[in-house]
Amino acid sequence: MKQLTKAEEQVMQALWKLEKAFLREIVEAMPNPKPHQNTVATLLKILIEKEFVHVTAISRHHQYYALVTKDEYSKRSMKQLMKGYFDGSFSNVVSFMVKENNISVEELENLLLQIKKQQNQKK
Repeated sequence: MKQLTKAEEQVMQALWKLEKAFLREIVEAMPNPKPHQNTVATLLKILIEKEFVHVTAISRHHQYYALVTKDEYSKRSMKQLMKGYFDGSFSNVVSFMVKENNISVEELENLLLQIKKQQNQKK
């Protein structure tokens, strides 16, 4: 799976939210300031080439939908972030978040509970 640019990711965020949409609907779902329709059309062509999006012709219009789910892309992006900046270690990510005061003790405790619950389900 290829990496998305910031602009491509914004288009994907809109498409993930809409599930299936026409160009105008995608532009409307994007944050302000909204990009020009031609810009979004170009980005959609790139996303089709990268195999993130598929298009279906309906009459004279094109309907777009994601081939890659938000979860799939998020998982891959997190793995790349961990590998590139934290030596592939989730504990290094958590340590960084604690050091930067981006995670509370309560959130850490909830995270530990989730991990324990998941591991108990595997048994």
